[in-house]
Amino acid sequence: MFSGSIPALVTPFDDDGNFVESAYRDLIEWQIAEGSSALVPCGTTGEAATLTQGEQFAIVRVCVDQARGRVPVIAGAGSNDTRVAADNMRLAKESGADAALMVPPYYNRPSQEGIFRHFEALAKDAPLPVVLYNVPARTVTDIQPETLARIVTAFPEVFVAVKDASGALARVSEHRAGVGADFCQLSGNDDLALAFNANGGVGCISVSANVAPGLCAAFQAACADGDYATARDLHDRLFPLHVALFTDASPGPVKYALSRVKPEFPRGLRLPMTWPGEASRAAVDAALTHAAIV
Repeated sequence: MFSGSIPALVTPFDDDGNFVESAYRDLIEWQIAEGSSALVPCGTTGEAATLTQGEQFAIVRVCVDQARGRVPVIAGAGSNDTRVAADNMRLAKESGADAALMVPPYYNRPSQEGIFRHFEALAKDAPLPVVLYNVPARTVTDIQPETLARIVTAFPEVFVAVKDASGALARVSEHRAGVGADFCQLSGNDDLALAFNANGGVGCISVSANVAPGLCAAFQAACADGDYATARDLHDRLFPLHVALFTDASPGPVKYALSRVKPEFPRGLRLPMTWPGEASRAAVDAALTHAAIV
């Protein structure tokens, strides 16, 4: 259902933490013009954890309005409370999103059975297709391959893709074995996207695409064409950026990188996120130069 370079959009805030709608609309236009194949508002990189529910889906509505059907919108809508997650899915649908990005419950640390029951509950009367988002480093829960296969097999019309940020490349093959080669697998790690695609993935929900949308789109296109020589060249060009954007708490480094690429882009973050430190900024500067972005 989804493929290619899909930016996990940052949310622009001014210095007082207010959403800057004009900057968001400009960012979305740039992403579409540069070849991004879908958009993810209000995910981790969009600082969803610091948004109220009202703010979150107002931002999703802006994204949908600006995209105007040119690319799909996958709204971040997860929660560690199953009831809230279900309500978020309803709001995502009402906001015009094409799909919902849903993490397993964080903090609660449910068992694999609890993870399955969470998604089973969400599948009942699900208003949107769901992209499962497995990111153990943040949720402290890990959707094991057998659990993912159980979820997808039980509700194939609801759970249409996975964004896998486990860092375990064997998962691509394990998922193919569990749910079939046609199931949509998207990398959640830019630095692993080359190997992920070679193993059977079809794209990446990307942090780096915020800063280098054209290069990330070209990289994904090369992978889709089976042109791994070009893909490796682009990967080598982008790899220092992939690393640099996580040299401090994300999305601090990517917002700093955007301030270098687009000096007018708002520099605000909401606590507890802070501007990246000197070493991180230096790493981003070097990576932008290496990629010939600035």
